[in-house]
Amino acid sequence: MPRALLTEAKANKKDEFYTQLGDIESELKHYEAHFAGKTIYCNCDDPRISNFSKYFSENFKKLGLKKLISSCYKDQEEDLFIFKEHEPAVYLESDSGDSSADFVSHNIKVFKGDGDFRSLESIGLLTRSDIVVTNPPFSLFREFVAQLIKYDKKFLIIGNINAITYKEIFSLIKGNKAWLGINLGRGISGFIVPEHYELYGTEVEIDAAGNRIISPNNCLWLTNLDTFKRHEDIPLSKKYAGNESYYPKYDNFDAINVDKTQDIPADYAGYIGVPITFLHKFNPEQFELIKFRKGDDDNDLSINGKCPYFRIIVKNRKPIVIQ
Repeated sequence: MPRALLTEAKANKKDEFYTQLGDIESELKHYEAHFAGKTIYCNCDDPRISNFSKYFSENFKKLGLKKLISSCYKDQEEDLFIFKEHEPAVYLESDSGDSSADFVSHNIKVFKGDGDFRSLESIGLLTRSDIVVTNPPFSLFREFVAQLIKYDKKFLIIGNINAITYKEIFSLIKGNKAWLGINLGRGISGFIVPEHYELYGTEVEIDAAGNRIISPNNCLWLTNLDTFKRHEDIPLSKKYAGNESYYPKYDNFDAINVDKTQDIPADYAGYIGVPITFLHKFNPEQFELIKFRKGDDDNDLSINGKCPYFRIIVKNRKPIVIQ
């Protein structure tokens, strides 16, 4: 199945998943006000082929950008079994948005090293930027985000939904230092993968341009750029009083379990366990994030000895009485 490819990417560092232009346009249209006068850095993006670079180049003037920087990683290790010259890692800086072939060929620069986002050369570019927008290596997602936080950068990046379960990422979300973007799951249509990646499962295709597309439907956008969604209350219509049997309590924590965000009772003032997808609708003014996954005994939350998939414990900041 396509989802297995993302699991394999984490295990084997098989990270060549390229974002489609349509998915970039669908998400980034909600952040245009943040980009004016800013230097954008796409630090996992070959400026010659990246759709992130293409988006910002084509919309450079419309967005009022100050500068666009795009750079890529290239493995510099020799392979004795493949007799071909390794391509160098390159980067491009533009203050005009010109993406023509002539402009790129005349202005592209070669890194001394491999262009890894952790290299001193890449960090040097990072320190000169304001906002990082890219699809980072899934296998290095935690390390990538940690670097952005260390250098106090704004960001909008793609990751696997399971990134929410990483303690480092959940800590940022709980501390109101990061949150989910607008599109999630099937809202991200798919990724372009290289020819040597196996295509299997039902949600794969080869598009009109010959691109090989997989649609894992389990990815998200993570950001610290403000969005309208995180200021919208989740509409709550369910009632706890009189329906207690529908909301069982955990064996090892004083909280009720809710299987779907839409089933959160509006009148419950105590702790509530919700699925991780709750974070896609989370408004910090409406709910407080308490903890993730574990009960008082430091074991996974359980109901009658069985553990539901990861739960987040939250508390309604403004419960109401439903007549």
